[in-house]
Amino acid sequence: MKILDRFLSYVAFDTQSNEDSPSQPSEVKELLLLQQLREELQQMGVQATLDEYGYVMASIPANIDKKVPAVGFIAHVDTAPDASGKDIKPQIIKDYDGSPIPLKGVPGLTLDPAQFPELLSHRGETIITTDGTTLLGADDKAGVAEIMDAVQYMVEHPEFKHGEIKIGFTPDEEIGRGVVKFDVPRFGADFAYTMDGGEVGELEFENFNAASAVVRIQGCNVHPGYAKGKMLNAILIGQELISLLPVDQRPEFTQDYEGFFHIVGFKGTVEEATLTWIIRDHDRGRFEQKKGLISRCCDFINDRYGAGTANLTLKDQYYNMREMVEPHYGIVIEKAVRAMEMAGVKPHIQPIRGGTDGANLSFKGLPCPNIFAGGLNFHGKFEWVPLESMQKASAVILNIIKLYAE
Repeated sequence: MKILDRFLSYVAFDTQSNEDSPSQPSEVKELLLLQQLREELQQMGVQATLDEYGYVMASIPANIDKKVPAVGFIAHVDTAPDASGKDIKPQIIKDYDGSPIPLKGVPGLTLDPAQFPELLSHRGETIITTDGTTLLGADDKAGVAEIMDAVQYMVEHPEFKHGEIKIGFTPDEEIGRGVVKFDVPRFGADFAYTMDGGEVGELEFENFNAASAVVRIQGCNVHPGYAKGKMLNAILIGQELISLLPVDQRPEFTQDYEGFFHIVGFKGTVEEATLTWIIRDHDRGRFEQKKGLISRCCDFINDRYGAGTANLTLKDQYYNMREMVEPHYGIVIEKAVRAMEMAGVKPHIQPIRGGTDGANLSFKGLPCPNIFAGGLNFHGKFEWVPLESMQKASAVILNIIKLYAE
């Protein structure tokens, strides 16, 4: 099966994860694709299992005599809650000419290089987009397809020399729970890579420290005609709380190593309201300062309107993997750099302005940097991926395997 056919078959599955669900996986529908992947691996003669938590783990025995590290490749099957992942209708634009691409599901909507200049770097290539009504699912079904394509190559080319190879597919990465119950010793890799990055050449071993902050505002609702001195409008108090946080530390004003407060939800009435933020920073000290700041802002609200008005729940989600990966730089990073160069790809080492399963895996004892999967504009209707980028990512996987075998 060609990599494009694989990708299109995988995005046909609705695998949107659900942050409000307590189960793992968070949605049963994720298991449908995971079951399909297990079956495809087994049909290729690869030993593969799917456990109760939604983890597909597969192992390809070494075909060389010498002892080399077991290397793993991991991708997640779920799509983000930010936009619908149901009934995805991909558009395939061959020999892209650099002009705006109409997203035909929404009249007048285009993927325009004036807004997304990265498109111009992929003129002449085959571009896969959404139709404007859903996300595409390249995050991270492009990574899934690339890993499966590399597995297929190894199976069909027994002369290709390799050490022990481990394959992992996970649910719920998009809601921060992708590897909570991932059994690293059972997986059996010494080092691993998530195929979950963006543009060609991206190589990442630094990510945000991450926390969620949920603030529940308790107001006091009385008849508005008799509200003076009595009413506490939870909506307005929520707006006031937002205003206490620094405007220049919002995502739309930050880049590179700059962290942020990002409000992702505000639901409420006069009586009560709930506000949800994600808090991010690469530097652990500044990360802790940000958590302290939102806590002090809630204290201010409580001092002003009464104890119990603003109730804060802070929860750490993951930490910067750099401290766990950097000691192995000469192995995991330098091999990835060389593998990209062998594939004709210019490596671009940069921090992730987000997180991957590899962050938590690294803190579980499996050093796990992140490699490009090729997609761009993740989590929304403007998501797209070049076919050639997926092909290059598959080649990088095989080159990494070759370098470990050497």
